Amino acid sequence: MIITAPALLILLGTSVVLQADLRPDEKFLLLPPVNFTIKVTGLAQVLLHWEPNPDREQRNVNLEYQVKINAPQEDDYETRNTESKCVTILHKGFSASVRTILWNDHSLLASNWVFAELQVPQGSPGTSIVNLTCTTNTVADNGMHLRPYQVSLHCTWLVGKDAPEDTQYFLYYRYGSCTEECQDYNKDSLERNVACWFPRTFIHSKGRDWLAVYVNGSSKHATIKPFDQLFALHAIDQVNPPLNVTAEIEGTRLSIQWEKPVSAFPIHCFDYEVKIYNTRNGYFQTEKMTTNAFISIIDDLSKYCIQVRAAVSSVCRETGLWSEWSQPIYVGNDEQKPLAEWFLIVLTATVCFVLLIFSLICRMCHLWAKLCPPVPAPKSSINDLFVTIHYEKAGSGETEIEVVSYVEDPGFETLEDSVF
Repeated sequence: MIITAPALLILLGTSVVLQADLRPDEKFLLLPPVNFTIKVTGLAQVLLHWEPNPDREQRNVNLEYQVKINAPQEDDYETRNTESKCVTILHKGFSASVRTILWNDHSLLASNWVFAELQVPQGSPGTSIVNLTCTTNTVADNGMHLRPYQVSLHCTWLVGKDAPEDTQYFLYYRYGSCTEECQDYNKDSLERNVACWFPRTFIHSKGRDWLAVYVNGSSKHATIKPFDQLFALHAIDQVNPPLNVTAEIEGTRLSIQWEKPVSAFPIHCFDYEVKIYNTRNGYFQTEKMTTNAFISIIDDLSKYCIQVRAAVSSVCRETGLWSEWSQPIYVGNDEQKPLAEWFLIVLTATVCFVLLIFSLICRMCHLWAKLCPPVPAPKSSINDLFVTIHYEKAGSGETEIEVVSYVEDPGFETLEDSVF
């Protein structure tokens, strides 16, 4: 029997149509998981568990499961396991769904969803804490414990706006599988706990796990609503400043060196920032580097203030906070005293110049005589007469006749009358 080309194409098309019609039926062979449960296994941590459907058809296929987190934050992932851990806040409740999936020829076959949830914890609105903030810091152990470095934890919060005055709060933290309750609180004016201090914790100084902090409370007048929060360690770790910062000047060459901060991270895991302040002209110079030394060309007639700070590099951990600046050190010449001397010299010269100009102006404009007229001198006793002597010659003879005339000062009588 000879099959022509058109007939062969018709047969192939019919086969494709039949397979397409049968493919939707295959998805009904995927049954949803059973016994889906959500269990709280720690602070801000739950375990999702389910079982394969016992009625599913036995096939040599590798089934997978799609997990969808609905609240408090949406998430979606796939797994081959029948359980999954989830780290999330729980004071807003928690809900999730799971279904069976199978990838077949790049197409997805999926069962129906199975749903489970945790209810929102009980408590009166406005009674839970607000503005929870936490910071960690690494300290040297000094050989008293197995770990050379210890991590401290400090948390603060505000009282809920509707919390009764007798409310008391209690803080717990979880890191990994370790959970600890606070023993050292700071209190407000009503003796309510508003801060907590852990001098030593189970937190690993180079760890990458989430830090879970949980605060609940009690009151005789209301049910206090709990609150929990997750912190990424890199975002709250307060790095220590660099140690032993030194600086020296040789001519116009400024050399700065320092040691890495107290930290479990090795020396190559730090970025540094150097701040050089010229105290004479107020100029700031800031430089970033990955080494623990810096050289700069400077003006050797100025005095400089040097500070350095550090941060853990992204090579070893996600970028986090910068440390505080190191204590300032000063190098170079102190320009304050010469500047004061120059100021006095310039001020003296300016005053002298102004006085000289003023004196010349007064002399040219006769201002001094107008401003300071002469004081009248006292008259001579009895008669203050001006004697005028006239010399006359009579004829052409040699005999000279001396004529003495007395001229009375017209103002004498007036002065005399006024005095006596």
